[in-house]
Amino acid sequence: MMSRQLPIDVFFDFICPWCLIGKRQLQQAIQKLQHIHPDVEVVLRWHGVQLLPQIPLEGLPFEAFYLKRLGSVTAMRMRQTQVRQAAKAVGVDIDFERIYRMPNTAKAHSLLINALKISSPEQSERLLEGLLSAYFQHSENIGESAVLHKIATYCGYAEDVIDQILTQPYFPFFSKDTGGKGVPYFVFDGSFAMAGAHPADAFYKAMLDALAVQGQAV
Repeated sequence: MMSRQLPIDVFFDFICPWCLIGKRQLQQAIQKLQHIHPDVEVVLRWHGVQLLPQIPLEGLPFEAFYLKRLGSVTAMRMRQTQVRQAAKAVGVDIDFERIYRMPNTAKAHSLLINALKISSPEQSERLLEGLLSAYFQHSENIGESAVLHKIATYCGYAEDVIDQILTQPYFPFFSKDTGGKGVPYFVFDGSFAMAGAHPADAFYKAMLDALAVQGQAV
């Protein structure tokens, strides 16, 4: 049976919990697709987008940042409860009370985009997961070079390679490809775009629709 590719572009930021939740939902949809359509190879392409490039390189105190952003402790707790419940539904436990720093994510995005150029999809996936879990589940400041170095070496990258990447200049990461809809933002084979985290079934339908358009173009 001939295989065919289905590229999916994912626009994300490390500090956005909905990006982590959407990633899990997308993974569920991909598993379903691969079970029902084993001839389809899904190719994920990750694009970093800094939601808050104005954050200082040393970061900001997490709780103070959200108090200023949302206006009150009550509003902050309500938002965090909503996110925590959505995360638990996809098997992720986010403990906001342990997160002490809102990081600037430019350096983390620079690390990932450069690592993607030199590693297999499997190793790149480990690094992406490592960065996301370091922030949301282990409360680490992913704006710090030492933290990024530790995560990358744990994921199997050579220390000298990581040192070279982390000493390169890095710049704020912007993208105009999300049409102002923020992140997460998913584009299926250039045919269908979805903004925000969606149930796995919605992502699965978008993949089927993109494959149908592929078939019509052949």
